[in-house]
Amino acid sequence: MKAKAAKIISIITIAPIMSFCMFSFLYVADSGHFQNLTNYLLAVICFAFIPILAYPLQKFLPKFKDKGRDGQRKLAFIFVILGYTLGLISAFIAKAPIQYLMIYISYFLSGLILTFVNKILKIKASGHACGVMGPVVVCIYFLGNFSWLFLLLLPIVFWARMKIGRHTLKELLLGAAVSLLCTLLAIIIIL
Repeated sequence: MKAKAAKIISIITIAPIMSFCMFSFLYVADSGHFQNLTNYLLAVICFAFIPILAYPLQKFLPKFKDKGRDGQRKLAFIFVILGYTLGLISAFIAKAPIQYLMIYISYFLSGLILTFVNKILKIKASGHACGVMGPVVVCIYFLGNFSWLFLLLLPIVFWARMKIGRHTLKELLLGAAVSLLCTLLAIIIIL
């Protein structure tokens, strides 16, 4: 029963779903900065829709379809970098508000640094933890107040990922730290 709950938690907290929830929450909750339908849709396409395509497309891409979880993880990183890069470019082209730009830079930096840490340094940092921490920090930064409650997601996600054997605590903490540092860096750069 616990393993099944952990798997469900892991599925519903993948980075694209967390991004969708974050942008939707900001769109509804912050009328001053985020209620522009065009910017919202661009964000959802680039940070949720494109990255989540990696999961169903794995079955159809010969290089990845027989690689199991490892192939899925590699393909997800490719789609994340693609989506985040397109998001950053679209933010400049669409002259997105500075708040969106800050989030886009945070995500872009997180994707680059996670790729560097995982592929070049060969240190496994959790993209899952990164994908949860980023939206939590962004919501706290822009909305404050009750958004601090979103921090409660982290121990739940950490438990789930360790329970199903996908990550160690060290990998989860490293992934979350990448997201936190990239978000703080984006705040310093932009705002």
